[in-house]
Amino acid sequence: MPKENYSDLVALIAVARERSFTRAAAQLGMSQSMLSHTIRGLEARVGLRLLTRTTRSVSVTEAGERLLRAVEPRLMEIESELAAVVELSDMPAGTIRITATDHAIDTLLWPKLAKILPAYPQIKVEIIVDYGLTDIVTERYDFGVRLGDVLAKDTEAICIGADLGFAVVGAPEYLASREMPSKPQDLVDHDCINLRLPTRGGLYAWELKKGKREVNAKVGGTLVFNGINQIVQAAVSGFGLAYVPENLARAHLDAGRLLPVLQDWWQTFPGYHLIYSSEREASRAMTVLIEALRHTE
Repeated sequence: MPKENYSDLVALIAVARERSFTRAAAQLGMSQSMLSHTIRGLEARVGLRLLTRTTRSVSVTEAGERLLRAVEPRLMEIESELAAVVELSDMPAGTIRITATDHAIDTLLWPKLAKILPAYPQIKVEIIVDYGLTDIVTERYDFGVRLGDVLAKDTEAICIGADLGFAVVGAPEYLASREMPSKPQDLVDHDCINLRLPTRGGLYAWELKKGKREVNAKVGGTLVFNGINQIVQAAVSGFGLAYVPENLARAHLDAGRLLPVLQDWWQTFPGYHLIYSSEREASRAMTVLIEALRHTE
């Protein structure tokens, strides 16, 4: 295969990993039609079908699996060597990929990165909103951002934020016609705005704690979101009670747009941590971001 076609192999790896032409095209920064053309061209050159396509999914054929087993480790080695050569330059450089929730991005990552990135024009940063606790090694992320109580054992972790409190809140107009809850069991009588997390296989149970008593409250309601910012907006609009980061609700609480509910049951979790594989050595670009994001009292 001519060397100019190595990019076709990168395209095949992306589609095989994502099991989707749409997601792979977005990751590669190309159109879906161009990606399909690239894969068809590769299959024509090798004379074999490498992917099986249906209207709902994409899977790898036996020939595709064999090719991927052979070429993917080698391409990763090439990428690693290129990154090592880049490290020889005077300025930190390279692309850093980070997966995090929108709350972590808005409150920690972006405010800190916006201050230091202008000084490092050769560092490129890709930040992906993700609530799924993605395996950063498998998905080839440099960093993930996780709360301190869900850290994996095979990762290095650097604290980047203070402990994070979660609050139950509701709008005054919502609570005006309903009895204020006094215990977690009272939540069954309320419309609660739910968060769907892919890692939990369903709706997130509100983690409440009073002294040594802990309750995971499964709540019901008419609204479900997969992002925390939308939940706050719905609560402010009077659609029900919400369980959200306290710092996200604080401005609304101070302005009276939201009221505290079950305040003696609010719980605090270990703050956000920046994680990366313990098996890899941090590049100079990674080190720049680690030091910029590291939490200091």
